[in-house]
Amino acid sequence: MNWVCVLIGAAVGAPLRYLTDRAVQGRHDSVFPWGTFTVNVVGCLVLGVLTGAVTYGAASHSVQLLVGTGLCGALSTYSTFSYETLRLAETGARFLAAANAAASVAAGLGAAVTGAAVAQAVWG
Repeated sequence: MNWVCVLIGAAVGAPLRYLTDRAVQGRHDSVFPWGTFTVNVVGCLVLGVLTGAVTYGAASHSVQLLVGTGLCGALSTYSTFSYETLRLAETGARFLAAANAAASVAAGLGAAVTGAAVAQAVWG
């Protein structure tokens, strides 16, 4: 039944990614992929909190599959991040491509560390 947890999480995460991406990107008149950046950083934050919750016994393996593998797996998107970074570089926006790559990695790691710290403060 583990696959059902993943399936349900992904069924929520994928449309959430699409809707969030469109909403965020629609608010910016820029070629920078703010929507993808946002969903990826939020996914890292949620995964950081969840990982901490599991570590401290506040979340079960089923919740980890539902939220971590399913929801966060479908919410965040490395393939779209890669495609959009490549597209920026190919269209001559090399600075934005480099900024997207650097900022996405830094913000994603920062969000995951922050999430884990929040979990430790709450459950540790």
